Amino acid sequence: MYTENEIQTGQWVRKISAESWRGWKAFYHTGPWKRKRLEILQRDHYTCQRCRMKGRYARAEIVHHMQHLKDVPELALTDSNLISLCGQCHEEMHPEKHKRKSGFENVERW
Repeated sequence: MYTENEIQTGQWVRKISAESWRGWKAFYHTGPWKRKRLEILQRDHYTCQRCRMKGRYARAEIVHHMQHLKDVPELALTDSNLISLCGQCHEEMHPEKHKRKSGFENVERW
């Protein structure tokens, strides 16, 4: 299912995530991720691929894991699992991170 290199990547990602106080975010501070991120942005010509599919242009700032890092760390550095997105499209891909509080909140001010 996964190549030997992908299995080793998955083990490495799990290890650094478990050892760091940052958890899964520790991966995004590593040299291999920073190099891969730049490579993917260059591959996609710094263009948001989701906007491009809709016939629009937006500058890509984020490299997104299509299969999430926490779910499939073996694909953390696999090109086919990475896509360049603008900030707005990335937020749309992660609605769970941007939930607004629902309901009434009474803030009393004197």
